[in-house]
Amino acid sequence: MSTSPAETADQDRLSETEYRDRLRDLPPSAKLVAKVLEGDAPLSQGGLAEESLLPDRTVRYALNRLEEEGLVDSRYSFKDARKQVYYLTT
Repeated sequence: MSTSPAETADQDRLSETEYRDRLRDLPPSAKLVAKVLEGDAPLSQGGLAEESLLPDRTVRYALNRLEEEGLVDSRYSFKDARKQVYYLTT
């Protein structure tokens, strides 16, 4: 029995409760970056810094923490292949 890619993607998504539980123990900067991504994803690191008013270094740290928890993923930008854009995995 095989599953389609759409079914697999639905199985990988976190419930709202799981998402909040993983986010709860993260630093405030990671919570702010996640909140910005809820409304404006996908964004580059620079875009996140601009929208959140956080320094680049803090945004980079927040993204690393969110990636460790499996809450954020990245891909190359369609507009500029040199940049990565970030989005929530939930």
